Amino acid sequence: MDGIININKPKDMTSFDVVAIVRRVCGTKRVGHLGTLDPMAEGVLPVTIGRAGRVMDYLDTDIKVYRGSARLGLETDTLDIWGNTVKTCEDFSIDRKMLEQAVEAFRGVIDQVPPMYSALKVDGKKLYEYAREGKTIDVKSRKAYIEKADIISFDGCEFEFEIACSKGTYIRSICADIGRMLGCGAAMSSLTRIKSGYFDIADAIDIEKIRNMSPEEIGKLLTPVDKPLGHFGMAKLDDWGKHLFINGVELRNEQWTLDQKPRFSEEKFPLPIREEFARLYRVYDKAGDFLGTARENNGLIKADKVFYNANI
Repeated sequence: MDGIININKPKDMTSFDVVAIVRRVCGTKRVGHLGTLDPMAEGVLPVTIGRAGRVMDYLDTDIKVYRGSARLGLETDTLDIWGNTVKTCEDFSIDRKMLEQAVEAFRGVIDQVPPMYSALKVDGKKLYEYAREGKTIDVKSRKAYIEKADIISFDGCEFEFEIACSKGTYIRSICADIGRMLGCGAAMSSLTRIKSGYFDIADAIDIEKIRNMSPEEIGKLLTPVDKPLGHFGMAKLDDWGKHLFINGVELRNEQWTLDQKPRFSEEKFPLPIREEFARLYRVYDKAGDFLGTARENNGLIKADKVFYNANI
């Protein structure tokens, strides 16, 4: 069984909890996910089964969309309302225009320092482990791309937002930074991931439904491995080319048909990405079956990862 199931993770459950449930139901250890959601967050959690986990390396340019809320006048150690209170501010007066002006600073490419309560590793140890020991680690800022940051509503104390951003962006940090800019502090009060690359919350399946399914039923819900790779180019092979490809033989340009160029061969992503993203292709046989991914170099293509299984 190979594919990806789009699960709607509930609050108060870790991403690993979801993976563990799918492992038990499917009877396989080859289960992972395509991007951690904190326990207090909910929403889209794409879970990989079998060889589908191998696409993780290809999703650096995926845009994730979050909808959430933040409370002004509160600062905590975790940057959300579930942490220990560090500071409060009751005497503030912020209007919608002031809030919008603050949010404007967080559109485009920004520098962001990961919060201490995060799973980012420093010297082999997660930051939240240092934080729980009362230690503060000097963490370098990282670039993040904010494609969209919109205020949905604001009542003077709490605001709702929608943010579309690159992989690895910390929404809690954005909320806290907005609060600092306004001079009153802010802490995230809710978070739902409504989109993760190809996967949308409208199609997500409740984890409680998964508990009672058979492996066969889950198999019918799987998204094919190639679907999240729409930013790759597309090439097709005849029967002989297919044989050569799955056996790791490099193919000349006359042996493959180009149907689509890689998106990032002509378009620049706002953040640095691996150079090969401009040369990666999804490869199919003449029947339209997905064979795997390939890298192109001077008109030649060679398999990067083979997903085809001759025994299926």
